[in-house]
Amino acid sequence: MTLENVSNIEGLFEIINTCKGNVELVSEEGDRINLKSRLTQYLAVAGVFAHGYVRQLQLIIEDPEDMDKIMEFIVSGESQE
Repeated sequence: MTLENVSNIEGLFEIINTCKGNVELVSEEGDRINLKSRLTQYLAVAGVFAHGYVRQLQLIIEDPEDMDKIMEFIVSGESQE
């Protein structure tokens, strides 16, 4: 799943924390980073997301129900904080 122009990063992490399966960020080099890890979330906020929004994210979401949760978050206007 590719997400674009994500500005409510905290909200996205809140949704990811409720997911049953793994949710992984895929880097441009193909590395997979577990976004359910609190340490990873803190590092991501401090580094990759330092500009206040993310232009594009490639996510691997294991559980179809988790995919639905994240899609609902995006469709409901996640960019509005």
